[in-house]
Amino acid sequence: MRLRRKIRVRQHVNPLAQKYQNPVDCPDWEKVYAKLDQPLHLDIGCGRGKFLLEMAWLHQPNWNFLGLEIRAPLVEEANRLRDELGLTNLHYLFCNANISLRSLLSTLPAGSLQRVTIQFPDPWFKKRHAKRRIVQPQLVADLADYLVPGGIIFLQSDVESVAKEMCDRFASHPSFRRQGTGEWLAENPLPVPTEREIATQKKGKPVYRAIFTKVGVEN
Repeated sequence: MRLRRKIRVRQHVNPLAQKYQNPVDCPDWEKVYAKLDQPLHLDIGCGRGKFLLEMAWLHQPNWNFLGLEIRAPLVEEANRLRDELGLTNLHYLFCNANISLRSLLSTLPAGSLQRVTIQFPDPWFKKRHAKRRIVQPQLVADLADYLVPGGIIFLQSDVESVAKEMCDRFASHPSFRRQGTGEWLAENPLPVPTEREIATQKKGKPVYRAIFTKVGVEN
């Protein structure tokens, strides 16, 4: 795949700023995806979208992919690249996931959300900025309501404290169970690494990964 030169955008966007507090208008999903009845992979905080672009290319036509990103220029560029490749199983949407996630998921076909990735989110290191982090209790609750039983949440970060906080928030919800013994995953189970993952590993630094599964309802 031939990709364009990167556009320049601000690295950090405050999701609590007033201009990001309005829910996004939900698209007409039947016009977005050629086959709406396929399983959906949601990537929250997709950045430039290269990870999803490669995943959609690999898994066409069996999966649909949706990337949510708060920086509008990145979304516009990612959708242009998608169109150049003619991918009809991929869409990028500009929104604040902590504001718009529930309304978006509620308009998708029931049972379509089967996999979610949250990878290398902005760590917001300062204590007073922790409330800006993407994985908040309400986001976890929204995913619990719409992810299918047996569906997975894949988390990774190069900041251990951030990875631990994400894991703690999913572990505290009764709908999610962590796979394995609680140790960090040594390898990425997905076939495509993110650009941040590649750069981190080239530096010889660790990546902290975990998978959570949506627990089915017991009778």
